[in-house]
Amino acid sequence: MSRQMQEPTFLILTALAARPQHGYGIMCDAEQISDGRVRLRAGTLYAALDRLQADGLVAADREEVVDGRLRRYYRLTDDGAAALATEVERLRRRAEAAAARLGPARLRGAQATFPAV
Repeated sequence: MSRQMQEPTFLILTALAARPQHGYGIMCDAEQISDGRVRLRAGTLYAALDRLQADGLVAADREEVVDGRLRRYYRLTDDGAAALATEVERLRRRAEAAAARLGPARLRGAQATFPAV
């Protein structure tokens, strides 16, 4: 049985799935992906990026200087993409099981309460 990925890790890997990004970009993307529910703080983000680099899930992509400040970009590695795909599949299976148990009528009621974004 695979271990559940923590939400900040899921959001960081998801943010990096489309393209390499710098820290602030990752923080903004994570907030958007979570519909504003999760706001990663800089300390949390960079500690997670260090851990994810050590685990081989992300890698430094490049650095550039913008307005006199160093901006480091990170990218998803192949192992990171595989870990994210595994988590997406795990979440999909759980969502399908929940939807099946709720049934179509209850799902329609939930859509009225929580409209799709």
